[in-house]
Amino acid sequence: MLVCSLFLGAAICLRISQHPTSPRSGTVFSVQDLKNRIALVTGASRGIGAGIALALARAGADVGVNYRQNADAAAAVCSEIIRTGRKALAIQADVSVSADVKRMVAEIEAHLGGIDILVNNAAIAHPRKLEEITEAEWDEVLTVNLKSVFLVTQAVVGGMRQRKWGRIINLSSVAAQTGGAVGAHYAASKAGIIGLTHSCASSLIRDGITVNAIAPALIETDMVTSNPNASPNLIPMGHFGSVEDVASVAVMLALNDYMTGQTVSVNGGWYMS
Repeated sequence: MLVCSLFLGAAICLRISQHPTSPRSGTVFSVQDLKNRIALVTGASRGIGAGIALALARAGADVGVNYRQNADAAAAVCSEIIRTGRKALAIQADVSVSADVKRMVAEIEAHLGGIDILVNNAAIAHPRKLEEITEAEWDEVLTVNLKSVFLVTQAVVGGMRQRKWGRIINLSSVAAQTGGAVGAHYAASKAGIIGLTHSCASSLIRDGITVNAIAPALIETDMVTSNPNASPNLIPMGHFGSVEDVASVAVMLALNDYMTGQTVSVNGGWYMS
């Protein structure tokens, strides 16, 4: 566990339709728009998760950085967050295991506060052809990628309801929309996330909680560059996306209070809706 804080930051501006605590207006908001908000990002020791954790910190949030194995990488992400002037907590948990999830949420609440923003990002990908996927691999991918979203959402939603404010952001994939380049097990898990997003958004809509999904395609991370089936030629724009392309959307969804049940595609034109 690593708990850190610092009180220094830089300023940037965003324009959105409404701040969670502001009257409706076309107001310009500063980096501190998420100040005093507590975020949890699962699978945040690297890649998209790390990028989102840092982006939320730059927007003013204190961040719980979940990891399963790589403590050093999680600590490095926390160090980056400290330099933005926010608090950070690195916490190990397998988010596909209920007991781990409950412990993780309790520790974040004890050291940072109640979780206002949840980013369900943790995922695994084992590229396989349909006929090569074993039952064990199918179960593992669905458990890590989909069951974890259910477990962590269920664990934090009670506190969000009490505070009448919450943001849940689920990382899906273009694979849910096109089949993708990993395999049927991965595509099914990411499609399930979109269905779960719709259901949660509907049931929480009167509680001040928004639930949305982001569906990236071939973002330049270790998961993508290690996949022999992933090629920039699959993308109409002709290149991989960046982590920042996804992180900026996550911040937008955390700031916006009139958008729920939506899937935002960040895919270089691979799937157009």
